[in-house]
Amino acid sequence: MKSWRRHVSFAIAGILLLMLASMASSLGQRALEAASSRSPQEIIRYIQLRLEGHPWLVALVGPTLRAVQIRYERPPPLGALPTLGKGQQATSMAPAVPIKGTVVRVRTAFALEQALLVAEPGTHIVIEPGLYRFSRTLQLGKDGHRDMPIVVSAIRPGSVQLEFSQVSGIRVDRPHWSFENLNIKGVCTDHDNCEHAFHVLGRGAFVVLRNNRIEDFNAHIKVNGLNGDWPDHGLVAFNSLTNASPRQTGNPVVMLDLVGAHQWRVQDNLVVGFAKGQGNRIAYGLFMKGASEGGRIERNLVVCSPQQISHPGVRVGISFGGGGGNAEAICRQNACQDFQHRHGLAANNIVAHCNDAGIDVNASSDIVLAHNTLINTAGFLARGSPTQVSLRGNHFEGTIAVRDHADVRSELNVFLEAEQNFLRMDALLLRWVQPPAPIPMTGFVTDDFNKARRIFMTLPGAIEAPSWGFQAPTGRN
Repeated sequence: MKSWRRHVSFAIAGILLLMLASMASSLGQRALEAASSRSPQEIIRYIQLRLEGHPWLVALVGPTLRAVQIRYERPPPLGALPTLGKGQQATSMAPAVPIKGTVVRVRTAFALEQALLVAEPGTHIVIEPGLYRFSRTLQLGKDGHRDMPIVVSAIRPGSVQLEFSQVSGIRVDRPHWSFENLNIKGVCTDHDNCEHAFHVLGRGAFVVLRNNRIEDFNAHIKVNGLNGDWPDHGLVAFNSLTNASPRQTGNPVVMLDLVGAHQWRVQDNLVVGFAKGQGNRIAYGLFMKGASEGGRIERNLVVCSPQQISHPGVRVGISFGGGGGNAEAICRQNACQDFQHRHGLAANNIVAHCNDAGIDVNASSDIVLAHNTLINTAGFLARGSPTQVSLRGNHFEGTIAVRDHADVRSELNVFLEAEQNFLRMDALLLRWVQPPAPIPMTGFVTDDFNKARRIFMTLPGAIEAPSWGFQAPTGRN
């Protein structure tokens, strides 16, 4: 009986606390959030958990709790959100490296399987338009070279669809391969059976994944070591990563799941719609962990929930450190005791509609978060030793939450005023209505989300240009 009363008291007290915060001034809200180090979104989920099994109490306080939840988790507008120029482009990009070898055209699934096994450095495998179905992992046979990579592409983006019903679609364990202009879809009824479209591992360094659309996998792009080799120096650019529905799996749900690899660049991607329906129900858009180093996450649009932001579970936009973990098998050094990620940069990203942190840093050191715009998220979260993170020039809703001895340096960050700054912010119509005051430019962030040059006194957040525009991509970023 005493335990039951404690649960009831906690639920009512929590609701009153949230109601007070929702009615208080913005300064009061921020003070409350900072004092608790728990976001309102987390408190709401905890109250909901405590209310389970008490239907009469749910009926009593549920409407009030829902009203408070809508205050902190605004439902995204109906209809498709704009891509803001990110993700797969309608036209092909210029080759990253001029094609010097043989062009091989394939028209059947079997021919593609064979071409991947025998391609020599410099080969360009062109997949003719059509639908190609596979039920076993595609393997690579030979290494590409720095000046003669092996390229696999469609002539036109969207003209080729690869459907995978196997756990791992393409196993990339050879260096200097490039995959471009492909549409790849997981078609497994059992979501456990469609894990990855690309599994980059071991010797698969210098891989390029560019201008693809990848949908309906648990971890669309998985990167990890194998037998002491690590696939460093990858590029993931202008890809659309999405799921049509929550993944019914207990396995990790992460659109880009990078473990232990160094010097990866993740740029100009569209990452939309990721939710986990089983297990711990925590899903991430992009993360880097496993004692990895030097990751650059730049100019991406990450939308955790284009609809149903308050769907059960937790959605985090971008993370250095992810969910942690210290198994020798996945960590590159010292069982990740020194750091999960080091020397990482997240800059000029727009992260929207997440019911948890827009950007999270967990047990990672020397991390810089600069000129990001966070819309309708819980804000920034820094947690766990040895976390060291510098936040500069960000424009955001929510709070900067600090936990478990994390070291945070914050300067020139500006709270986003939804009704003042943008035309229709939740619809991602990000034309300035009233820009915030400019700040001194950060020396290592010289352009913005659109690759427009920043001026000396620049604007906080991802967008510098006063009106919307997009510079078409050319060549390798």
